[in-house]
Order: sequence, then C-alpha cells, then structure tokens
Amino acid sequence: MPEPVTPVTFPPAFLWGAATSAYQIEGAVREDGRTPSIWDTFSHTPGKTAGGDTGDIAVDHYHRYREDVALMAELGLNAYRFSISWSRVQPTGRGPAVQVGLDFYRRLVDELLAHGIKPAITLYHWDLPQELEDAGGWPERDTAYRFAEYAQIAGEALGDRVEQWITLNEPWCSAFLGYGSGVHAPGRTDPEASLKAAHHLNLAHGLGASALRSVMPARNTVAVSLNSSVVRTVSQDPADLSAARRIDDLANGVFHGPMLHGAYPETLLEATSSITDWSHVQDGDLSTISQPLDALGLNYYTPTLVSAAEPRVRGPRADGHGTSDHSPWPGADDVTFHQMPGERTEMGWPIDPAGLHELIMRYTREAPGLPLYVTENGAAYDDKVDDDGRVHDPERVAYLHGHLSAVRRAITDGADVRGYYLWSLLDNFEWAYGYSKRFGAVYVDYATLTRTPKSSAHWYARAARTGTLPPVEAAV
Repeated sequence: MPEPVTPVTFPPAFLWGAATSAYQIEGAVREDGRTPSIWDTFSHTPGKTAGGDTGDIAVDHYHRYREDVALMAELGLNAYRFSISWSRVQPTGRGPAVQVGLDFYRRLVDELLAHGIKPAITLYHWDLPQELEDAGGWPERDTAYRFAEYAQIAGEALGDRVEQWITLNEPWCSAFLGYGSGVHAPGRTDPEASLKAAHHLNLAHGLGASALRSVMPARNTVAVSLNSSVVRTVSQDPADLSAARRIDDLANGVFHGPMLHGAYPETLLEATSSITDWSHVQDGDLSTISQPLDALGLNYYTPTLVSAAEPRVRGPRADGHGTSDHSPWPGADDVTFHQMPGERTEMGWPIDPAGLHELIMRYTREAPGLPLYVTENGAAYDDKVDDDGRVHDPERVAYLHGHLSAVRRAITDGADVRGYYLWSLLDNFEWAYGYSKRFGAVYVDYATLTRTPKSSAHWYARAARTGTLPPVEAAV
C-alpha cells in the first residue's frame, strides 16, 4: 500500500494574493482629471506595441473594481497588490492632488477591506506622468524629489487604512528597458541615461520611503519590489564567470547594493566607467537610499543564462527583454545571452521553479532578518474558452504548483517568506506585447470584458483557503 502523500502546508499567517498594475487594468485614461503617462504616449506611438494596442480601456477596472474585488473574495484571496496611477492623482507630477483621483483608490481600499482582503499599494509601476518625462524623466534628479512629494500625498490619503506599501516595482525595467533598449516607455536608447535613471530611481525609493514614514502610522511597512535575476553560466570558464558577474551587477547589484548595503558594487562602477563617471551620485544619496526596509518584494519569472561574447544576432533577445538593436545592459556588450532548454511559457521564458528557491535563499543571506514576499510570479499561456464556457489551463496550474512548492521549500530552509502574489489577477494589457499575452488567473474577453476564472484560479483558491497545495490534477 503506498504511503499517504504529506500535504505541502504554509504558515497560518501566509498571505495568498494576486497582483495588478494601474495602466494594465484601469482604463479610463481621460477621466476625472487623469493626464497622459509615458505609457499612454508610448502605446499611441505607431510600432511600439503589438497590434497598436493601448491601455485606453484595458479591462476597465476603473469602473468594474467592485466586480473585481468580489471575484477576489470568491477566490479566497486575503491580499491584493495594486498600483496607483501617478498621473491620476497628481496629473502634472507636481503640486496638489486631484481628490477625485484619490477617491477612486479610497473606494477601492474600502471595498477590499470590506471583503477581508489586505491591500498592498505599489506607488510606481512604470507610468511616469508625461510632463515629468518632458522635463527629462528619470535621468533627471528632480524626478526623485517629485516622487517623494507624490508618495507623501498617497501616504496621507491612504496610510490610515493601508499597511503595506511598495515604493517601486521593478526599477530595472524602468531604467534599462525604458532608457537603454527602448522597448518600454519612454522608448529612449541612451546607456548613460539608463544608468542615471537607475540611480535616481534608487534615490526616489529612499526619499519616498522617508516621505511615507513621515505621514503614516508606525505599524505600516515600506518595501520595494525588485525583479532580481538568477544569473547562471554555460560553463565555469573564467570568462563566462566574469560575464555573469557583470550581468549580476547590472541586474541586481545596481539596486540591492545601494538599498541593502549602502554602496554600488565596485565592479559595476568599473565596468561602466566608459559610459558615465557616476558624478550624479551626490553626497548623502547612499544613506538616503539605504535606510532600513521593512520587507523586500521579489518578482521572479525565469533565470538568465550567459557566457562570454559570441557573435550577436538581430532578433528576439535571448535575455527575454524584447527585440531591439540596443542593449539594456550598459557596459556588457561582450556578454552573450542563451536560451535555456526545457519547457517554456507563451512568452518564450523557460520554466524553472528552482530559480525562485535560489533567489529567495540569496536574499535570505543578503539581508538576514528581512521579511520577504514574492510580489510577482506567474506565466502566460495561449488560453481559450472551451465549448463548455470554461477556461482550462493545466500548464499554469503546474507552473503555480511548482513555484509555490519552491517557496515552501525555501521557508523550510529558513527563509522568512510571508506571502505570494500571483501575477496576474486578470488578463490585461501586457506592455509592448499589447493584449497578445495572457497572464491572468481570470480570463477576460476583451470584446465584452466578461471575466471567467480559469482552472488555475480555482486551484489557487483552494490553496488559499486551505493553506496547502492541492494536486495539479485537482484543478477544476
């Protein structure tokens, strides 16, 4: 007789959440005083997004938020991570808030709390007000101070009811995809600007954290969400190891160095010295950036595999960051990115749950005692509505089971992981991919905006309610 399978259980206080971002789901881009962000401008520029798609309507969460919160409750979620649209709250990126814009987020927070769902707010998920970009954007130091002003406005309005705050989401993408490769808004291709943007995003995090803490109750927590890379090499050859070091500095050290350790890696400064002299780092910046965090958010999708230089070929990038003649990796043109073997998602990203365990354990060592959250993890698949009206996505169920098992293994190995936010709650506008990629646990018919929970949503709901991982075969 076979031994009974021991269920994979999670701590009782573990948060089971889902995540979204404002521009990807809200729509209503011209309502109640909202003005364009860089993503409005970028998506309306011909050739920048798949099919010319924009977030003008997205999935109309701005008008359907009550329906969406009710759906979260039905799925047993006890946490929801969302972002605020900066240009909805502070249209020019300066000056007083538009109260009707803040009122939307007040209503959303109240609705979440009424359903027993803990809100977690991300202040910046890539949608810089266009007027700030016109003034120079993130490569300009002043943008960091404007962010601090915005953070204070949001903290004053919502800090009495929202305990979890995240300053920035994936600043690597904002800096290096937005200003380096140009595949994200604002679409600039300037290596020096990308490095300046990275520093000013770091500074914005520090200034924003201080601004939040100055107006919020002491019980509230301030974190940041990093899409730190798990960098692997094709061999142990010293040249390949050196290539991995450079990418690790540019993917990880450029943010966690200042935030966690109060310094940029010396190897990063040396590798980029021909691009910038780093004189934009001023006295006192690093102490501002490195003030203690209350938690750290980790976003994980797939590892990165590199080697020393091989001939570069124009086409889809093996580093998973779009098609561009310009590299998002300043100072690392002599590094080659490789496609990993194995199963892939619809994004072409290899599936490797072990990488999530590796990432969590790395930050357990990098920042001992700092609570961790997986603030994004998920997969895109070519989901279809079946004849029975259901959406069966067994691949996503297997993906979630594998990655949540990796999280539980990390907890067993001593990591203080306190929650998991599935990306994403809903199918939505997937940035430069438009509506061609579906990450949601909930299927959205873009013609009617009807929401249909997929098999993965039902599976995740069972996990959230029981604190255990059901078998993959248990998906409805």
